[in-house]
Amino acid sequence: MSVQDSDSVEEADPARVASETAHQMWDADTASRSLGMQLISVRPGYAKLSMTVRADMLNGFKTMHGGLTFTLADSAFAFACNSYNKLTVAQSCDIDFTNAAHEGDVLTAECNEAFHRGRSGIYDVTVTNQDGVVIALFRGKSRTLGKPVAPGLPQFD
Repeated sequence: MSVQDSDSVEEADPARVASETAHQMWDADTASRSLGMQLISVRPGYAKLSMTVRADMLNGFKTMHGGLTFTLADSAFAFACNSYNKLTVAQSCDIDFTNAAHEGDVLTAECNEAFHRGRSGIYDVTVTNQDGVVIALFRGKSRTLGKPVAPGLPQFD
């Protein structure tokens, strides 16, 4: 892992940078917060978020709307791929819905980096409920734009 824009490699702690970058993103992320998401954990190439399924998140079949499941997974993807403090956006994403979620379920989206080189990344997100049942599998492909998410913090490759 290389460090950019830092006076000293010893001063640059990737876990601290990932955490501080995530907190700056979280403060500006009104969409995720308004849906009741919680940022549980973040480190380089990894993020974990949770969200409780509310009545206003249900579709006509009284199960969670798939678009909101996608939103939870996409938010975890965003926090993981921006954890190097390089502004990174989704290039493409897809999701497979494996089970329905219901009102009161607590969903957890756990994102792991599968590949990262240069400006490209591939990230896998597993969304589970409180019983560990897989609700959805999401894969996101990212593209780094290069500028920092959190100016003043070092960037990592």
